[in-house]
This record gives sequence, C-alpha cells and structure tokens, in this order.
Amino acid sequence: MGHSSIVDVIGGTPSVWLDRVVAARGLQGRILAKLDYLNPGFSKKDRAAKGIIEAAEADGSLVPGQTVVELTSGNMGTGLAIVCGIKGYPFVAVMSRGNSEERARMMAALGAEVVLVDQAPGGISGEVSGADLALVEEEAARITARRGAFRADQFHHPGNAQAHAATTAPELWTDSDHTLTAFVDFVGSGGTFAGTMQGLRQFKADLRGYLVEPEGAATLAGHEVTQAGHPIQGGGYAMPDLTFLRGVCAEGFLTVTGEDARKTTRALAQEEGIFAGFSAGANVAAALKLLEGPEAGGVIGVVICDSGLKYLSTDLWN
Repeated sequence: MGHSSIVDVIGGTPSVWLDRVVAARGLQGRILAKLDYLNPGFSKKDRAAKGIIEAAEADGSLVPGQTVVELTSGNMGTGLAIVCGIKGYPFVAVMSRGNSEERARMMAALGAEVVLVDQAPGGISGEVSGADLALVEEEAARITARRGAFRADQFHHPGNAQAHAATTAPELWTDSDHTLTAFVDFVGSGGTFAGTMQGLRQFKADLRGYLVEPEGAATLAGHEVTQAGHPIQGGGYAMPDLTFLRGVCAEGFLTVTGEDARKTTRALAQEEGIFAGFSAGANVAAALKLLEGPEAGGVIGVVICDSGLKYLSTDLWN
C-alpha cells in the first residue's frame, strides 16, 4: 500500500531479539530491540517530531506557515525537518558544534536552516554537556522570540511522551508477544522513557522501568556531577528539568561509561548486524547489566535510537 507522504511511515519499526549478544555473554533472559534507526530520519525522534507538530496543529498553537524552532543534538532536528518540510512550516534547527557534523548536513539537506552554537569554554567536540545545551537553549529562545516562531520544546511539550505512549509502547508489547518484564532507556529529553513506560504500564502494571545516565553525570540517581562531558550524544545532560523522571515509573538507575556504550555499539554491529549509534549501545549495555543482576532471566525492551551513519566523523567506528 502506498502512503501519501513520508510522515505516514514514521513508527511501526521492526523489533529484533538480541539473543546472540545475550548468549555470547552467558546470560539468561532476552533483550528486544526496537529498530527506530529505520525511521525516515534514521532515529526515534521522528516519532516525537510528528507527535509535537500534530498536537500543536490540533490545539492551534501552530498556525499555517509559521516558523518552527527547536534545539537539537541532530535527531529531533532531522525529524522536525522532515515533518515541517512536508507540512509547509519553515524550520530552524539550533545545535551545539559539539555534535557530529553529519547531523547538521542531513538537516540542511532536508531543508532546515541550521544554526550552530559554540560550546561552553573548555568544551570538547563530540562531548556535549549540559552547559553546552544551555547555550543552545539561549540561542533557540532568541530566535523564537525574534521570528514569532512556534517552539517545539521537546523537553517540555507533552506531544513528545504522548507519541511514545501511543506508538512505541504498544509496538514493543506486541512484538514481545506480551512477555516484556522491563524497559530501560538512556535519558535525553525523557520523552521516550516517560511515554513508553506510561504506555507499557497500561498492558502490564508491574512492568519495571530503569533510567540510564552517563557515569559521572548521574543527577537523576542523585549523584554529584563529576564528569559533565561524555561521548554519548543526544542525552546525559544532567539537567534539573528532568528530575520529574525519578517518579515516572522508575524502579532503578544505571550508569554506563562512554567506553561501555562504544564497545556495545560495536558489538551490536558485529554480532547482530545492527549499525546503531552511541545511545543504542548505552541502552543495550544497561540491559545486559540488568540481566546480570536484578532482571536475570527477564525480558527487557530497548530502543535502537539512531543510525551509526550519524557518527562516521566520531571515534565510534575508529
């Protein structure tokens, strides 16, 4: 069946059991990976982009022809570039120079105006901190005010989490043959975790949720920030705005190092043929830790957040 636009094929991505990765480490249990890097923009953020724009259209906060502005690590911006382009909204993506250059190029190719913001003093390319993101937020707010734009605001707009509650959760539940016992997610905006857990709890009230943060920046777990910079782009910003997640269906907190994420991302490629990005590696690394401990023998859902193609200029594949 043909679709009227690319927006109509966002979501509905396949899921794959990571039985090879689990067996190779001698663990009991299963991990089900939802391959959201197969979305049109090569990431899970396509769902949130569609959810936010369609919710804003429905409530009238976005009017025909209005400019849309959003801060992004690249994935939300790509999703918004696609959705806004199809629906006729000019889109401005505001991103830190610390993110990989592939992301800026892809957004521009899709018709977005891309504004790059210098990192905070001492910032390292490839390692975007909360301080870097704060500078991006300042610039996004200035552009929004100057242009009378609609701010997509993925960190606060309910359309983000609602998209995952309505699509990611039921897809994972169905694809697992109703066997999931837990869900684990590396925190970016928090929308994937909050929405997916809300949706999964409709199917299984005692399904457990675990939040993943970078080692050294685990503020949700109540720890001091000792290392704000890390290579896991798209999350781990140690932002106080996300503390609401502590009470959103979270049974536990896990940390992963950049090296954990890097090694697991490479293992996904070599052992499962899944060419993913850093945050997908962080998710699977955390799921493997859970199978070693509190979820031994369980069935854990994860999202493969984006494509490894977005990291060819980083050290992920060196």
